[in-house]
Amino acid sequence: MQGRQFSNDNDIARVGRKFLDLSLPKPEWTHAAHFAVTLWLMRHRPDIDLEEKMPGLIRAFNEATGTPNTDTGGYHETITQASLGVARMVLASAPGRPLHEVLDMLLASPLGDSKWLLTYWSRERLFSVEARRGWLAPDLKPLVYDEIAST
Repeated sequence: MQGRQFSNDNDIARVGRKFLDLSLPKPEWTHAAHFAVTLWLMRHRPDIDLEEKMPGLIRAFNEATGTPNTDTGGYHETITQASLGVARMVLASAPGRPLHEVLDMLLASPLGDSKWLLTYWSRERLFSVEARRGWLAPDLKPLVYDEIAST
């Protein structure tokens, strides 16, 4: 895990609110920030159906920060949906713990490395146009969140 980006829950709430209002500076949209925002939304905005709404939220954020959503960059549906499942699993495993601690747990685990997806998807499949545009099931081994939790 790299240096800690979020040392308290207020830092996470700030980045979550700035993501939603499209004012988060692009350099702050790191791998850790993706998960911080997701965990914050899951805990503090249960009114938002993330599996349905996150694609539009990320696309809007990308557009606001000058990142085009194309067949080769920007929003990626398969990565987003898989990451939502992982974040939900980690959050459920730590009820009542401060979000920055939950985030630290996630980032310290193998799931904190963005390459965790390549355990389940071949590079070719994961980075295909089809996987970017819509959910594409893994081709190397099934994505079973209960099994991931035990790693």
